[in-house]
Amino acid sequence: MKPNDVILHSVVKIAVIIIQTFSIYLFFAGHYTPGGGFIGGLGIASSLVLLFLAFDIETVLKHIPVDFKVVAAVGVLIAVMTGVGSFVFDAPFLTQSFGYFHLPIFGDTALATAVIFDLGVALAVIGTAVTIILSISEDG
Repeated sequence: MKPNDVILHSVVKIAVIIIQTFSIYLFFAGHYTPGGGFIGGLGIASSLVLLFLAFDIETVLKHIPVDFKVVAAVGVLIAVMTGVGSFVFDAPFLTQSFGYFHLPIFGDTALATAVIFDLGVALAVIGTAVTIILSISEDG
């Protein structure tokens, strides 16, 4: 007989949405206040671990068919290429630049290359943390 975990599944689905929304906020707030790619990535990874605990790992991975080792590698590649990209403009490694751009819905918005670097850090953290959790779960 299969256990009836309707309440657990319902609460976890709502909690995951809240955690991921807050993680995205922390990711984008990291350029002006404390936060950024690392803590945003940890938030997303923790919400995925919560899904793994509430549902079984096979069910979650069936709905999210992602190889998290590749996510970590792509994240590191993005972060390193952001730093190397500054050499193109004859600037020191990891020098950031920013500018103000007019976006149709948002109006004048400040965009910085640090966002791209933080995206790489976030992907590296998500990929690494979830890979560690999945490899620990396979032991036994």
